[in-house]
Order: sequence, then C-alpha cells, then structure tokens
Amino acid sequence: MKMKLCLRKSICLLLLAASIPNVMAQEVAPKNDESQVKVYSILWQQTAAEYRALCYQAFNLASLRINDIPRRQLRKGNLAIVTDLDETILDNSYVGAQLIKENKQMNGAEWDRWTAASKVTALPGAVEFLKEAAKKGITIFYISNRETSAIQSTLIDLKRLGLPNADEAHCLFKSTTSSKEVRRNVVEKDYKIVMLMGDNLTDFSTAFEKNSIQDRFDKTDLDRKQWGDKFIVLPNCNYGEWENALYDYQRKTDAEKAQMRLNLLKGY
Repeated sequence: MKMKLCLRKSICLLLLAASIPNVMAQEVAPKNDESQVKVYSILWQQTAAEYRALCYQAFNLASLRINDIPRRQLRKGNLAIVTDLDETILDNSYVGAQLIKENKQMNGAEWDRWTAASKVTALPGAVEFLKEAAKKGITIFYISNRETSAIQSTLIDLKRLGLPNADEAHCLFKSTTSSKEVRRNVVEKDYKIVMLMGDNLTDFSTAFEKNSIQDRFDKTDLDRKQWGDKFIVLPNCNYGEWENALYDYQRKTDAEKAQMRLNLLKGY
C-alpha cells in the first residue's frame, strides 16, 4: 500500500514538474495575436546591427545629397528639409516593447504615457545629419501625425536631443487630416523643399495614401529616380501604411488578420 502511495506521489510530482515550464511560458508570452506578430519586428529594430546600418546608410546618402547643392542656392536661405519624426528621427520601439511585456495594445492613453516619459532616443545618424544640414543654412520642418496638442511635449524631446529648429513654428502636426500634403504646401509657400525624409511612403506623396499593395508597388516604380535622391526612406517593419494595405484599410479581427497575412504569403 505504501509503495502504491509513493508511486502515485512520484508520478504527481513528475507531472507537476513537467507542467511548470508551460505555465511559465503562458505567463510571459503575449496574450493577443497582434503582440505576438510585433515581437520580431520590434526585436529587429532594437537588436539588429543591420537596422543601425540601414539608418546610417540613409543619413550618409542624405548627407551626400545636400553636399551636392550649389553654394549659390544655399546662400538664398530658402531651402528646407521636411522630415517625419516617429521612426524617421525618433525611435519609439520602447513603447511597443513595453506593451508586449504588459500584454496591452496601443491606444491614445498608452501613447501619451510613453511620450510623457521623455525617454525617446534618436535613430542612429539622425541628429548629426540634421545638424549638418542646419549648418549649411537649410531649415528643418518636422511634419508629423502626432496631434497638435503634443507639440509642447514633443519639443521637450527634440530640444533634449539637440535637434535644430526645435520650436513650434517648425512643427507641423496633425490637426484635421492625417494627409501631410497640405502641410507640405504650407512649407513650399516660403521654401524650396530639397529633401523629404520618412519611414512611410505617405511622408513623400499623396499617391501612396490608401492604395492597394500593387498600386503602391506601381507608384514606387514610377518614382524610382527619387529614392535616395530627394526622397530618403528609413526602415520600419513595425507599423505603417504598408500594414494597413495588408488588411485593405479595414478593421479586422485578429483571426481575420492572421488569415489575410497567410493568404498574402508567396511561396514557390
């Protein structure tokens, strides 16, 4: 009898021990599908030396382009660079990582919590390039789809990072529409835009707004001579217009999104 009890106890202990890793895995793993999808893209941004290399490559190329501008044009003092902020100049991967750790999804309150922390960092090479451009007399305009109510809190970070033209007059944030064309037109009233910088193709042209994947490909091909010249693109595989295009710009459940992603994969 005692042997049977001991045997049963041993079996129970073995089963319990075997279940512990699974329990622990469930506790630390993201609970929602979207968070699981984002893990690798955020890790790539935070840990891949390749990501840093691409950032340096973009800003090195941008530096070569502004060095090609004739001095007589620079002396006019009416040249401008228009740049996006998030994932173009500012690295916000930390908020995505934190939400995954806390099993939360992004919303306005979580974004405000992040920006209020003033812990954003700059992309590798971003500050140096914009300072170089400013020294040449080129004015920097930050056209971002952050809300206009966030200008003051954003300026705290821009000034802390030492970015040029860090004032309200040079921050054109979203007020009524997410399209940036109207704000680009405002800059063009007094300046000649010599360069556009962004991580999302809508940072460059309205042609990329709410278009299908194939249409975005076609329009990218039409502008092939602009990429690396007037248009400088920074890498962002975490979010953007490309992701909206996957889901036809419609609200979908996690299950629907997962199926649409599988359907879009091209094997051999």
